[in-house]
Amino acid sequence: MSPAVEISGASLAFAGRTLWSGLDLNVEPGEFLAILGPNGSGKTSLLKVLLGLQPLSAGSWRIAGDRPVGYVPQQRAMHEALTLRGVDLVGFGLDGHRWGLGLRGMTARRRRVAAAIESVGAQSYAKSPVGLLSGGEQQRLRVAQALVGDPDVLLCDEPLLSLDLGHQRAVSALIDKRRRDANTAVLFVTHELNPILSYVDRVLYLVDGRFRIGTPDEVMNSKTLSELYRTKVEVIRVGGQIHVAGTQSAVCEEEPHHLGTEERVS
Repeated sequence: MSPAVEISGASLAFAGRTLWSGLDLNVEPGEFLAILGPNGSGKTSLLKVLLGLQPLSAGSWRIAGDRPVGYVPQQRAMHEALTLRGVDLVGFGLDGHRWGLGLRGMTARRRRVAAAIESVGAQSYAKSPVGLLSGGEQQRLRVAQALVGDPDVLLCDEPLLSLDLGHQRAVSALIDKRRRDANTAVLFVTHELNPILSYVDRVLYLVDGRFRIGTPDEVMNSKTLSELYRTKVEVIRVGGQIHVAGTQSAVCEEEPHHLGTEERVS
């Protein structure tokens, strides 16, 4: 089986600053890849490349399969006055770019939208205005929107941001269920590894133009992170979670919420 995502010799630079270069990465169908790194390291930019929104400076990339790529954005609160219903939000993921489906098309559309909503357990509030829903409910609907096109590849850009721990776990479990049920490749940008740690197959860690790729054990250790950050970083595992202790000057100035002293891995 060919890789779901192939990246070869890829480089990306802005205004003379290289975010990453020489990136070779194959993501297999059904693989869960976590993408970590401080702000400005090029995590979201990598997703933009795979969405066709950002050209590479060098190298190439390819996504296998004929189905559209699913995209789950960061959780952002929607205004209470927004009257758009959840079912309409999900439907945009299927055909928001075109008009005029006809009656037969509308029937098939309703079935697919209903199936996507059911897959994330959002039936009870799918017809409510999204502005009146909680952040966790809104994010479930965004996951349904990403899944309605039956993607082979799911790109997630910090989808747990601003969610409480319970909703982080629920949304993470939904994404993992999709990849297991449909053999969907997942590329998951995050500042908090612990909520998804049990699902992750490999980690891509980006820091100041450097990167490491490997299993969580191979990447999330003191030696590897110290090499990436070029300063002493301590990784501690407690109760099935990963915690990192770094120096304020070398780590926290770049990303104050990323690797602070005795903070969790982000």
